[in-house]
Amino acid sequence: MQQKKASFRHEALLDSGEARDLLEAITDGLGKGRLVFADGADRIVMKPEGLLNLRITASQDELQDRISIRFTWQSRKSKKSRKKKLAVSSK
Repeated sequence: MQQKKASFRHEALLDSGEARDLLEAITDGLGKGRLVFADGADRIVMKPEGLLNLRITASQDELQDRISIRFTWQSRKSKKSRKKKLAVSSK
């Protein structure tokens, strides 16, 4: 059974202090097992648990430097759905 996909996106210009504050809030949320992202009417709640996969990429060119940090994990809901027994029949 497929579950509804939820997403959140926000873009802003920040100074390095504001960026640090956001990263600290994400760090705090990861530690507490609950992340809430909100921007006006858009809102998503995530509950990281268990092992998290981390991917960091960094790049530089003449005009722009970039850092990308990605955490992924399996949600409790997806773990439960995978434990269901599959029945296959030709009837």
